[in-house]
Amino acid sequence: MKASIALTAAAALAAKASAACFSERLGYPCCSGKEVVYTDNDGKWGVENGNWCGIADTPAPAACWSTGLGYPCCSSSSAEVWYTDDSGKWGVENGDWCGIPKTSGGSTGGSTGGSTGGNATPGEQYTITGNPFKDVEFYINPYYVDEVNGAIAQMSDSSLIAKAEKMKTYSNAIWLDTIKNMQSWLESNLQGALAQQESTGSKVLTVFVVYDLPGRDCHALASNGELLANAGDMERYKTEYIDVIEGHLKKYKSQPVVLIVEPDSLANMVTNIETTPACADSQNYYYDGHAYLIKKFGVLPHVAMYLDIGHAFWLGWDDNREKAGKVYAKVIQSGSPGKVRGFTDNVSNYTPWEDPTLSRGPETEWNPCPDEKRFLEAMHKDFKAAGISSVYFVSDTSRNGHKTDRKHPGEWCNQTGVGIGARPKASPISGMDYLDAFYWIKPLGESDGTSDETAVRFDGYCGHETAMKPAPEAGKWFQKHFEQGLKNANPPL
Repeated sequence: MKASIALTAAAALAAKASAACFSERLGYPCCSGKEVVYTDNDGKWGVENGNWCGIADTPAPAACWSTGLGYPCCSSSSAEVWYTDDSGKWGVENGDWCGIPKTSGGSTGGSTGGSTGGNATPGEQYTITGNPFKDVEFYINPYYVDEVNGAIAQMSDSSLIAKAEKMKTYSNAIWLDTIKNMQSWLESNLQGALAQQESTGSKVLTVFVVYDLPGRDCHALASNGELLANAGDMERYKTEYIDVIEGHLKKYKSQPVVLIVEPDSLANMVTNIETTPACADSQNYYYDGHAYLIKKFGVLPHVAMYLDIGHAFWLGWDDNREKAGKVYAKVIQSGSPGKVRGFTDNVSNYTPWEDPTLSRGPETEWNPCPDEKRFLEAMHKDFKAAGISSVYFVSDTSRNGHKTDRKHPGEWCNQTGVGIGARPKASPISGMDYLDAFYWIKPLGESDGTSDETAVRFDGYCGHETAMKPAPEAGKWFQKHFEQGLKNANPPL
């Protein structure tokens, strides 16, 4: 089975075989259409409503009854029986379930052991040691596959379609940006990753973005959250959001999970408390929320957390980095005994990994760290000096492969000239052993914010000259931006 697709027969092969199509026994619905996204030993798969679905095939002849249910026939009618149901007798060959051919001589004897569950069952506790992105497979986000399929349906250029098809093979983060989305997407994707893990025998890593703090994105308007900066919503954040995530993570203990924690939040605490009233109002909730979630998630051995540190043109200046060291050290200590693996940079941003054309000077407002590589090199030293013991990084390369048209490096909304960047990869830079991974955290094609000046969530940056227009609300699909990102991909797709 292809390693990057989280579909498996091993999770539920002995379930009742009377479903409308093979996928129902595996915990996935039947497709309403016939578009094939992926084919494996189970059958043909499509994607609808952000989830995998099975495409029903014409039933096979009775002599090979199991193929109509998505499983091969056993090589012999005398194969050992591991399970029996209304369809027939099941055996196991080559690590997969198979149907024992029916003969006129009647049944064959054997045991009735084997799995009877309809979903994969978590196994023994897994413990992350070192870089969580290393020596694992990356889970593919089915919701993004669905979005890309929708984008392809709007294209006519065959070369562009080929590039878009490749996008479906790469992993990106799953954003838990509301309580409702968390309830819909967290466990379903943990289950999908577990199924893939049981099928392939390799550990499968899923990356989630925890993103629902009260007063979220206090210095912006385009991505404000559902919870307000007050005590009541803080309680909801803890009990309806963090506690629920914790429960699911504890259940799925046999697989590695990475959490990208609250993008932009602590960076705002470094730079915007004194100038932005909404950030001052959110301060206590940001700190309290981080302390709470670090205590909850940071003690789970199969979970690694990365706190967000903005990007080079936010915290890159010397005084900002010095202040950041104090803020992040305090936050991490407040979550003891929970542990934090490290930090993530450039989330949803466009700053190139390396930009040799920029140096400390008037053009960069005397920023000594005008690209993400120099930023992380400096932050590693400063965070170590601040007493932070675990300083590792995940850099978002989802949209920084091509230098954008922005006139100031601080521009952040739907930038023209966008290009997909380096592919998700563990330990990507020789000599930077503290860089755990390049990873696609913000999915290319999802808008940063609306350009509609009459909209409640309109942010001025989305109306700037270098922001692509017209643009939909944050998180909605932005076809033109996606297509430009494909064309400008570096390395090319």
